[in-house]
Amino acid sequence: MTTDIHDAQTALSDTAARTLANATKTVPMLASITPRWLPRFLNWVPVEAGIYRVNKVKDGSRITVDCSNRDEKELPQTFVDYEEWGREYMLSAVNAVVDVHTRVSDLYSSPHNQIQEQLRLTIEIIKERQESELINNKEYGLVNNVAQEQRLSTRNGAPTPDDLDELLSHVWKEPAFFLAHPQAIAAFGRECTRRGVPPPTVSLFGSQFITWRGVPLVPSDKLKITDGKTSVLLLRTGERRQGVVGLYQPNLPGEQSLGLSVRFMGINHKAIASYLISLYCSLAVLTDDALAVLNDVEVDKYHEYAHQYQ
Repeated sequence: MTTDIHDAQTALSDTAARTLANATKTVPMLASITPRWLPRFLNWVPVEAGIYRVNKVKDGSRITVDCSNRDEKELPQTFVDYEEWGREYMLSAVNAVVDVHTRVSDLYSSPHNQIQEQLRLTIEIIKERQESELINNKEYGLVNNVAQEQRLSTRNGAPTPDDLDELLSHVWKEPAFFLAHPQAIAAFGRECTRRGVPPPTVSLFGSQFITWRGVPLVPSDKLKITDGKTSVLLLRTGERRQGVVGLYQPNLPGEQSLGLSVRFMGINHKAIASYLISLYCSLAVLTDDALAVLNDVEVDKYHEYAHQYQ
């Protein structure tokens, strides 16, 4: 019985060849990592001893000035009064302890360092939590620090150009950016398309953002969606503008970035090395008109478009 030459193996197989090949390996990927635009767009202020006090003018309407003619009219006397005790913001901490067995870091750190990757991924999660706290923290988060007169509701549920214009009328002194869930931004885009006014885009930090009246709509998935509804924020930023500022503790031991430190805690009797990661931050709204919110924003409203052909 003869063997068909086409059935016989005539060259090294792929499976066998792979025993001599090195696979190119990526670092560990984590789907929950986001761009975290909010911390990038904020102005950050260093604080001493973890405390930031916001002092204010007690009653600006009582300050009198005069625009006199060329006569010798007596000028008004005035002074600026202060609130006796401003609001103090305390830095909060996001912490984690990363444990790595020394055997793992010694034997399996090529091509990627195991300790560095464990720290990198944990830091990513800590920074995701930081953005969530900046938005939702009960004490200093944006959504919980909007003055009552700065809280608005949509007219018809879906976020329309009119609704965003109303937000702009409440934060009209140098507004910096809108902050919204990606689904809310998509819902706004649909309303613009329906009205034939597609919003322009702008390039910031190497990425494209849609804008309204020249103000970018910045996405963050940390704004909550409940029963198909969410909120859209509008901020003015910076101390000079009396806006919203981020707060951090400078000069930390083992500092890696603003307010973030990594410190080695030692090796225990089981040969496990421990690393403490700490991120200290907070947020302050310097004046009431630096922040406004649009509530009851529906994200699941769609439209059918009739096409006419001639």
